[in-house]
Amino acid sequence: QVQLVESGGGLVQAGGSLRLSCAASGRTFSSVAMGWFRQAPGKEREFAAGITRSGRNTYYADSVKGRFTISRDNAKNTVYLQMNSLKPEDTAVYYCAARSGSVVHTRANEYDYWGQGTQVTVSS
Repeated sequence: QVQLVESGGGLVQAGGSLRLSCAASGRTFSSVAMGWFRQAPGKEREFAAGITRSGRNTYYADSVKGRFTISRDNAKNTVYLQMNSLKPEDTAVYYCAARSGSVVHTRANEYDYWGQGTQVTVSS
């Protein structure tokens, strides 16, 4: 079992930045790949970014590439999502997720554990 708790969401103006954190407890954090997903009202949950167990490899959706950076600190059992140059279309509930193994998947149903989500609102 892995318990995940996100933090760092809030209201920001377009062009601003936020850093989300996801603290993990339970199973050895370094044994799971991590992903950040987001879900806007009326839309399906979508992949934003992912990182392998070691942190060596990262993956991004085209919509956030060049603006978002995912990272992890295995000593602190925490994964981060640095979001820069935010746009109104980035408004969503952001979820972190964990899956056993090293492979990062972009499909939500490949992940075993989920946090409760944190709201990010970008005003124009």
